[in-house]
This record gives sequence, structure tokens and C-alpha cells, in this order.
Amino acid sequence: MVKAKMSELDWAAWVFVILGAINWGLVGIAKLDVVQIVFGTSPVLLEIVYLSIGLSGLYWLYKMVTDKK
Repeated sequence: MVKAKMSELDWAAWVFVILGAINWGLVGIAKLDVVQIVFGTSPVLLEIVYLSIGLSGLYWLYKMVTDKK
């Protein structure tokens, strides 16, 4: 199996995807929204974080669908 080197964008998107998955897992298990707790004092920043997580998920979905391996 050959592993391609991930770009900075790939890494940043991957981190957001993982953080989003962990956050949603905590919401489902314990009704604990860590993003809301950390960024809840700034609604604009909260929206930016949620938007970044969503766009990162779409980015990785696109990469998976268009992968030519």
C-alpha cells in the first residue's frame, strides 16, 4: 500500500473532521457540545468553526469519491 503525502489543506481538513466527529459523539452520548462550550461566547466564531467542520467533511468526501486508486 502506497501512502500519498497529505498537503497542509488535507491535514487541516482532517483535523476538523476528527474534531467534528468527536464533538458529535460527545453530543450523542453525553449531550456535551465541546465546540459550544469553547467558542459559545462568540457566535461568529462558533459559526466559523461549525462551517469549517462541515466544509472539511465535504472536502474529504469529495477526495474519497474522486480518488483514482
